[in-house]
Amino acid sequence: MNILVCIKQVPDSNKVEVDPVTGVLKRNGVESKMNPYDLYAIETALRIREQMGGEVYALSMGPGQAAGVIKEAFAMGVDKGALISDRKFGGADVLATSYTLSQGIKMLGEFDLILCGKQTIDGDTAQVGPEISEWLNIPSVSNVSKIIEVKQDAIVVEMDMTDDIEITKVQYPCLLAVDKDIFIPRLPSYIKKIETKDREIKIITLNDLEDKDEMHYGLNGSPTQVERIFPPAVNNEREMWNGTSLELTNQLATKLKELKFA
Repeated sequence: MNILVCIKQVPDSNKVEVDPVTGVLKRNGVESKMNPYDLYAIETALRIREQMGGEVYALSMGPGQAAGVIKEAFAMGVDKGALISDRKFGGADVLATSYTLSQGIKMLGEFDLILCGKQTIDGDTAQVGPEISEWLNIPSVSNVSKIIEVKQDAIVVEMDMTDDIEITKVQYPCLLAVDKDIFIPRLPSYIKKIETKDREIKIITLNDLEDKDEMHYGLNGSPTQVERIFPPAVNNEREMWNGTSLELTNQLATKLKELKFA
């Protein structure tokens, strides 16, 4: 079975500056790490490979430094990796990002199963995975919390739908967006890290893709317009009240009226 896992490098801090013109994160000089949800996707892929055989391919999109997360994936046991990297892809919203990834996947070949983390911690949209499946015209399942059965032609999964649990069978090729705790991710192996330190990471640029129209990528291909973006204000003001429950209730009601919340 050929499995592809989409992974992403994200800032390892909540103190990240935002470009006031483009509205995108300034990633240069910021410590980075693999998106935590992607670790669960990698672990899921490796366990399915152990059961069914085949190869696991890791794909990421970002600047050159994002190759670091692919090397980490190698140290966890992933077989091959590629990085989609070109300045023309910069500033992409979820639509342009998903389109770029889908083009990269088409270039790499055919895959039975594509796995993504539920979401990324820097964007939190949870949209890229399902949108990739739309571009590839394959079925997708989100919020996957459990792999029930892996068959030769299909996979049976459990979805956590907040109010209930749903079980579905989906035919290959398909895309799954997995939730955390589906499996406990294994730690990167130092031995594998040494063994794979010189393993090739394929670099994919715009010229490598079937669609070379610059207007479909990056800021040019992003219909989302950021009107304003800013970090949340920090408010450390607080009051401590003492009294009976009735006194505190009256005091709270008075305060809410003062603040015009009631």
